Amino acid sequence: MRVRTILPFAFLITVCVTPRTLFAQEALRARSSAPLKIGANDIGGVVASAKGPEAGVWVIAETTDLPTRYIKEVVTDDRGRYLIPGLPKARYTVWARGYGLVDSPKVQTEPGKLVNLKPVIAPDAKAAAQYYPGNYWYALLKVPVTSEFPGTGASGNGISPNFKFQGQWIRMIKTDGCEPCHQIGNRYTRTIPTMFGNLDPAQAWIRRVQSGQAGAIMTAILAQLGTQRAAKMFADWTTRIANGELPAEAPPRPQGIERNIVITQWDWADAKAYLHDEISTDKRNPRVNAYGLIYGSPEESRDYLPVLDPVHNTTSRLKVPYRDADTPGQPNPFRPSPVWGDEAIWDSHTTVHNPMFDERGRLWFTARIRGSNDPAFCQDASKLISAQLTPLDRSGRQAEVYDPTTKQISMIDTCFGTHHLVFAWSANDTLWFSSGGGGGVVGWLNTKIWDRTHDAAKSQGWTALVLDTNGNGKRDAYAEGAQRGGGMPGMEAPGASSALQASTDRTKDTRLNAGFYGIGVSRDGMVWGTVMGFPGGIARVNPGPNPPDTAITEYYEVPWNDPRAPVSGFGPRGMDVDSNGVVWVALASGHLASFDRRKCKGPLNGPNATGRQCPEGWALYQTPGPKFKNVTSAGSADSHYYVWVDQFDTLGLGKDTPIVTGNGSDSLLALVNGKFVILRVPYPLGFFAKGLDGRIDDPNAGWKGKGVWTTWGTRAPFHSETGKGTLPKVVHFQIRRNPLAD
Repeated sequence: MRVRTILPFAFLITVCVTPRTLFAQEALRARSSAPLKIGANDIGGVVASAKGPEAGVWVIAETTDLPTRYIKEVVTDDRGRYLIPGLPKARYTVWARGYGLVDSPKVQTEPGKLVNLKPVIAPDAKAAAQYYPGNYWYALLKVPVTSEFPGTGASGNGISPNFKFQGQWIRMIKTDGCEPCHQIGNRYTRTIPTMFGNLDPAQAWIRRVQSGQAGAIMTAILAQLGTQRAAKMFADWTTRIANGELPAEAPPRPQGIERNIVITQWDWADAKAYLHDEISTDKRNPRVNAYGLIYGSPEESRDYLPVLDPVHNTTSRLKVPYRDADTPGQPNPFRPSPVWGDEAIWDSHTTVHNPMFDERGRLWFTARIRGSNDPAFCQDASKLISAQLTPLDRSGRQAEVYDPTTKQISMIDTCFGTHHLVFAWSANDTLWFSSGGGGGVVGWLNTKIWDRTHDAAKSQGWTALVLDTNGNGKRDAYAEGAQRGGGMPGMEAPGASSALQASTDRTKDTRLNAGFYGIGVSRDGMVWGTVMGFPGGIARVNPGPNPPDTAITEYYEVPWNDPRAPVSGFGPRGMDVDSNGVVWVALASGHLASFDRRKCKGPLNGPNATGRQCPEGWALYQTPGPKFKNVTSAGSADSHYYVWVDQFDTLGLGKDTPIVTGNGSDSLLALVNGKFVILRVPYPLGFFAKGLDGRIDDPNAGWKGKGVWTTWGTRAPFHSETGKGTLPKVVHFQIRRNPLAD
């Protein structure tokens, strides 16, 4: 097994001195000595403090003169120079921000101007730390030490007995509990709101998590940990910060190619909405929808899709319908919040989660159209083979499709629950769905049949996840396995078994009683999904000729507490598959992991295929940044929600570059040749992405004709540094050939 622990960025650069390298160095020196050229649509200048030019510092240009708020951000070169290219005509506020500095005074200017900026050297560590990403502050949290596990309950150490290991606790205070919805460690969360200032610090934490429409979920997460012990831990954290404790280390400034980044942001949606995902193109063909509209999914917050026109800098909304009057809505606030009081700011019924373009430019997305009871064609008396083999009686979300040509939305009733969706590389344009972690099946929609018939029953299918534990190479009668993984927070006992137990009847196969959270399809037609939990794993489904009856699943557990693995990981969440069939997974342990099935040496099926049959297929890459206090195992305090693989080099870092969201570090993290390139968003602090994709608008336009799109995905945009009234944002990442390229 290959396990790679990634060192801080500054230690990663080695230089091989060759004639080509020397030529490149000379070219770089020539560029750095060339005069700064500012075009009519650019703003440029030099950033210098009292110590001289400041390299690796962000320069931010912001305007509200356009139809929606527009922000563009770049990084200074080694001589402190910057160039913000391609700005629409408007009046801009421009300033500089960098680690070790206090923001420069803001300057009002227009494109075509030379603007020199003068930030101040931070007078002390406290002033400097105010600009650090949340994970540097969250790392001050004192996680219970390993000797306190297993927990002994309320009458003992306060830790729930369900928690057997420290890693399970870490998983729940990160991507599978506290941080799937918003960042922790930003200014709002590392301080106690005035509303709760008269309470004991631990009681203040109990009260703050009860706030708002997500209060019941957050309270349930605290209860899973052990309410009083968890509240005491968070209270100790905020109290120490209030008393002056600061992050133990400073984040590095952008280096190398990180200085070539150009980030553009647009406001969209509304101040009480939040965004889960966006989509800009067909992920199988990034030239679809070139220069076209960007669509988002607001999940529980709204029954509309926000829409951005990035060419004209305008926004609009696409109303999303639901079919039945019994379609569930949103709960009232559990208790009043410091920001919104007792106002119910979310009002969605459709809870749109994930959109996807097809090759014709149509938009497919998961959406709730009815109550939870399934129609008759989902039951065992149905004519559908899927229903006869694996009847289903409930589903929490279904699907819809929007055709921009006709401006029509069609609702599609699915028997299986839907969460994420992805198109297969198939002639039928099969659309595969994850269930969000539960349900015990994986489902699909044949979109070609749907186009011909508009018959939901005829177009869909699903299958149980059946492991070939008798090892005969085919799917047979199976025994029900134990529950694996879980759905959203609060739905899974955190002490889940670490390995699958095959059926004791050696003539039978075993059902993997789990559901997928992330989902991806490799080019050979295999369907992959993440199984949440501790340590969690990934599963591979080979559909076979008749998927409801022939699909065979393989399960591969994330290596944890395995003597064959020098480093442990745990807590898979989002995933993607590259063009070689390698699976990339975000882990709660603070890793980006890959799994390459081609490297497996032993039998992949049979009675010994309990999930641990291929440790050699895994590689773990520790993400940058500090660890939590009291944690000595590999990993970082950063939180990672999802992974997307740039198969077509839309960003400019190379084909098949995996990019994982740095949900605690205000960033996207791209793994290039085993090293992380940190794509940090400096303003507003609190950037928190979920889904992302890359699009090529013009293959002949160089870096200007392509880029990666994402959105602010936090459920609490008002937690960002710009506070209440902050709108969700679309974010476009591009990488130019050098920091001064126009």
